[in-house]
Amino acid sequence: MKNKTAVVTGATNGIGLVTALELAKAGARVLIVARNESKGQAVLEQIKNQTGQTAELFLGDLSLVKDADRVGKEIAGVAQKIDVLVNNAGGMFTERLETKEGLEMTFALNHMAYFVLTNALLEPLKAAGKARVISVSSDAHKVGRILWDDLQASRKYDAMSQYGRSKLMNVLFSNELARRLEGTGITSNALHPGVVNTGFAADTKGIWSWVFKLAKPFMITPEKGARTMLHLATSPDLEITTGMYWQNERPATASSAAMDQTSQKHLWLESERLLQTILQS
Repeated sequence: MKNKTAVVTGATNGIGLVTALELAKAGARVLIVARNESKGQAVLEQIKNQTGQTAELFLGDLSLVKDADRVGKEIAGVAQKIDVLVNNAGGMFTERLETKEGLEMTFALNHMAYFVLTNALLEPLKAAGKARVISVSSDAHKVGRILWDDLQASRKYDAMSQYGRSKLMNVLFSNELARRLEGTGITSNALHPGVVNTGFAADTKGIWSWVFKLAKPFMITPEKGARTMLHLATSPDLEITTGMYWQNERPATASSAAMDQTSQKHLWLESERLLQTILQS
């Protein structure tokens, strides 16, 4: 990874932090995106202390389309080429929350952030010659069913259902991106990291709080959870591998819904429409 540049979102804890650290250890220039400046600075110090590398911090709330677009443009302004983009930031919300831009929070953070940031970074990704876009999904995508007439879950909100939909969107997005970028040298793959013991869903309340507490002893470590991400980011054997879903460092089977090309195209066009509408507002 020497002389290569990697962008990692959700790098202030869990598998994102492990990924940023390991890429820096391998010699990459690491750029992290964080919402909280103090947490972001703490990660920079940790990377410096453990690897000797100087990472760079970009601040922004990726649940906001305008912030994600701004951050992407800021990164593109200082990085002429990007070899690896790891879309990892995400969350699960027990109550229906709306961003100030009017999008449901799960949809905004788990899907639109991937879409907006990746599109803002396409030029430096293309400039790398051979670049990799890695999107963290989950096997929860297999229970996801997209309601095209209610993407913002305004009629009925269920945390797990909306989370599953967002993870399905990650695979749909990754596959459509792979097809749109054929011939550019950029690959796009999605993955399931496993059920990882991190700060994910730490703010959940009620029954979900108990579910996560009971499940913790059976979860894997962030170090183990990051292995597939790192494999996709660094393996020399995967330079041209694209449009696939991964688990345990090997190809896995995504749901039939995730492989539906009509849905992939529909989601892309709807995301593009939302992006333009919000940027122009």
